[in-house]
Amino acid sequence: MMVVHGKFEWDSNKNEINIKKHGLSFDAILEVFNDPYFIEKIDIEHSTLKEERLIGIGSLNGFVIITIVYTERDRTRLISSRLATKKEEAFYYEQRKNFNC
Repeated sequence: MMVVHGKFEWDSNKNEINIKKHGLSFDAILEVFNDPYFIEKIDIEHSTLKEERLIGIGSLNGFVIITIVYTERDRTRLISSRLATKKEEAFYYEQRKNFNC
């Protein structure tokens, strides 16, 4: 079943899998898109000619760094979310530091 929450949507089964696998529900991480330092890049490895996937890295509540995989359709469709790796977290803070220059 598809869940619609404002400009976001996700598959409820994928959300349950994400909670079990990563401990994060999609509705709990939506604020990461409001991070002024949110980083977005194309997920070349998982994109196809039919669907461009994006990877987003941002902070939640100012300190937890989250990585999100999503696609843009009529709404932003969430595919997965998890805590960022140490490498992704370092990349986020490096980009954030450069942003403030």
